[in-house]
Amino acid sequence: MFSLLLAAEVAKCGAAIGAGLAVIGAGIGIGQIGGQAMDAMARQPQERSRLLSSMIIAAALVEGVAFFAIIIALLAIVM
Repeated sequence: MFSLLLAAEVAKCGAAIGAGLAVIGAGIGIGQIGGQAMDAMARQPQERSRLLSSMIIAAALVEGVAFFAIIIALLAIVM
């Protein structure tokens, strides 16, 4: 009984750590995308619209991966 309770608590801690790392990674990734896009727009202002659309697509992909990781972490709590 004690080991089953301990396993559930370890799963909750692992899920919290996993969700936190996913959010931190997504924040860093989106920050890098935004910073590099602003740098590119400053160097070539005529390419602004193309760079902006590429930036939005890349940020959406990073955010999608983060949401997927958070859902997996939440499933670890339930299981």
